[in-house]
Amino acid sequence: MQTINNLGGFIIDMDGVLWHGNKPLPGLIEFFSTLRELKIPFVLATNNASLTQQQYLTKLANMGVEVCAEEILTSSMATACYLKENLPTSKRRVFVIGESGLTEPLQQQGFEITSTYYPADPQATTENIWADIVVSGLDRKLDWNKLATATLNLRAGAEFYATNADTTLPTELGEVMGNGGVLAALTAVTGVKPIVIGKPEPILYQQAFEILGTDKHNTIAIGDRLNTDILGAVNAGMRSIMVLTGVSSEADLADIDYRPDWIFQDIQEITRLLKQ
Repeated sequence: MQTINNLGGFIIDMDGVLWHGNKPLPGLIEFFSTLRELKIPFVLATNNASLTQQQYLTKLANMGVEVCAEEILTSSMATACYLKENLPTSKRRVFVIGESGLTEPLQQQGFEITSTYYPADPQATTENIWADIVVSGLDRKLDWNKLATATLNLRAGAEFYATNADTTLPTELGEVMGNGGVLAALTAVTGVKPIVIGKPEPILYQQAFEILGTDKHNTIAIGDRLNTDILGAVNAGMRSIMVLTGVSSEADLADIDYRPDWIFQDIQEITRLLKQ
């Protein structure tokens, strides 16, 4: 029988673990009620950059789960924090490929969002168009104008960052294109590769440690995707659980040289184990 020891807290992915699109996965409410009952702290840490912290709170509430703002950490929030801490104050103009989930954290950290170049504004000048930084996240209203503006900025020397490099996103209908496809297109036409903040880089997990007050030794990641959630845990030096309700399968383990510490069918199986 599998056991989990030295558990100070969970860092839990959302898409493919808790839901598919707007459809909650079985056992969602009981999973969270068990965490509350056993007083196990958690942070919901997602690579999905499209929704704001408040939108995730609302989404969970609509599924019958109440969490607080401090228990939500998106790759957009992590990116905005990272940029503020690591870039000089002279670099504060950002062109964004993304939605409110990305623009809002950047503005909260003091960044100025620049406009799309096309269609060309007769009054526009290089001073109010060019950005110091291009940041790309999931954008469900992506169009040629945004891609063209990002290309122009990158060719003019803007730094390139990405909230995540997920090639796909699980939905109710199956996997659809994620931010990784946009990054591939921009890199192909500019030759510039982005610095990625989200999983599998360890930054998102490290920021979650700070929120939880835990460390890599007593924190466990729960995710569905090997090349982001699980590899990110490996890179952060922590243990991980893979659930089989999302992108990766047990068969995928044959093609990689790392693996999760535990594999469960779904969050219901984790709940049963915790209750034991």
